[in-house]
Amino acid sequence: MRDDTKKLKRGLKNRHLQMIALGGAIGTGLFYGSAATIQLAGPAISLSYLIGGCVIFFIMRMLGEMAVDNPVSGSFSEYANTYWHEFVGFLSGWNY
Repeated sequence: MRDDTKKLKRGLKNRHLQMIALGGAIGTGLFYGSAATIQLAGPAISLSYLIGGCVIFFIMRMLGEMAVDNPVSGSFSEYANTYWHEFVGFLSGWNY
């Protein structure tokens, strides 16, 4: 078998990754599991999901920027240790 046929290629675009992430979030049963809450709260729950989704979106964007700027293993705890304080990094490591 030749080695030159097994090369990796970066073929995913940003929109592909976003759709994979969206499918993963919906596929976890997020909306199915919270059907009772949606039924109880009514239309206001749509606004709550929108606000929560925006917050999570910006948090993930910040994590992506930190991962590009400082590519280390350790993720949350390492970033908290670097950008905040050692104790915050310790607490973050124990939370995850």
